[in-house]
Amino acid sequence: MTGADGGVPAGSELAAFAEALVAADPDQLATAILNLRQAVGDAGWVDAAGVAATFNAIDRVADSTGIPLEPAKVDLSADLRAAIGLDAFRDGRA
Repeated sequence: MTGADGGVPAGSELAAFAEALVAADPDQLATAILNLRQAVGDAGWVDAAGVAATFNAIDRVADSTGIPLEPAKVDLSADLRAAIGLDAFRDGRA
């Protein structure tokens, strides 16, 4: 069994970076970026940030194609959906 590093080089720093992105805590993110840059250098950190950004974009594309909204996001997004009239769009079901 692998440790906290997932069995990959700088795995623990990559995991901490991913967790910091989700946590949206600026201090946690700054620390994670610093540690990741020290572990993999500037080019490696840029690659990691690019992968995270791409995942975010792919997730948005998937959402926009009609994949059902996760139950946890239904209540969180209700006000925004109402404000922009999103629920009025056809969902692709006949």
